[in-house]
Amino acid sequence: MTVTHEDELQEQFDATIARHDRIEPRDWMPEGYRKTLVRQIAQHAHSEIIGMQPEGNWITRAPSLRRKAILLAKVQDEAGHGLYLYSATETLGASRRELTDMLISGKQKYSSIFNYPTLSYADVGTIGWLVDGAAICNQVPLCRTSYGPYGRAMIRICKEESFHQRQGFELLMTMMRGTDEQRAMVQESVDRFWWPALMMFGPPDADSPNTAQSMAWGIKRDTNDELRQKFVDMSVPQAEVLGVTLPDPELRWNDERGHYDFGQPDWEEFAQVVRGAGPCNTQRIAHRKRAHDDGAWVREAATAFAAREI
Repeated sequence: MTVTHEDELQEQFDATIARHDRIEPRDWMPEGYRKTLVRQIAQHAHSEIIGMQPEGNWITRAPSLRRKAILLAKVQDEAGHGLYLYSATETLGASRRELTDMLISGKQKYSSIFNYPTLSYADVGTIGWLVDGAAICNQVPLCRTSYGPYGRAMIRICKEESFHQRQGFELLMTMMRGTDEQRAMVQESVDRFWWPALMMFGPPDADSPNTAQSMAWGIKRDTNDELRQKFVDMSVPQAEVLGVTLPDPELRWNDERGHYDFGQPDWEEFAQVVRGAGPCNTQRIAHRKRAHDDGAWVREAATAFAAREI
């Protein structure tokens, strides 16, 4: 059998993955690997940008100047995360304009969690504790992902997400030390966000179409179900410290497994949200499109200025 140049390149790629080394932008890679990375990193970038909306909703209504400054800084961090990640996709030949168009047209997705409304100020803390906590579980292993630019971007992102998680926990702890009304507000918020937070890791492994190949390529280091278990094990003792109850009657410690048993989210609800029928899908995309359209003159001016400089 004749060994082609592409066969040799494939062998080199496979050997790099097997050694747990990094693939860099100038290296040869299978087209499927490139497309998978573009899909995953773009979804991550879109999530950071769309994720600014539910928390940004409370910047003008934060209860103090200190809380307003904290929330504003966090939303700015999320914008920066999106830029890091869009830059990583550009090393794969996908332009930021192309990815934004695909998001607005519905051809690319973002995390399902951001299609839920923030109904109270306690949601700012719950998002920090649970949503950013889930993000940390998912993203820390990505610091070791097989694609270099993605892994390096994740190092700074994870440091900042870890700080966001602490900020959220601190806010909830402050509220839990307050009035009965504040404690009730926190519990109600946790009740609403617990199950959507578990959905953030994606469908069960048996129903996940991309997990096996992403694991084989070293893009992902843990499966959806492994990450979900890690998140539950991490969150239960934190909930006990806060003094809140997690809304899962099946939640209990399993001595034999050394992990918490827990119930399953409503996967039909998850599917509906992913298909665009969540509580805030239409609102989130409409807001992103409006912001994109309103910024057209800035992009046009920057392009004209760049052309003049050349």
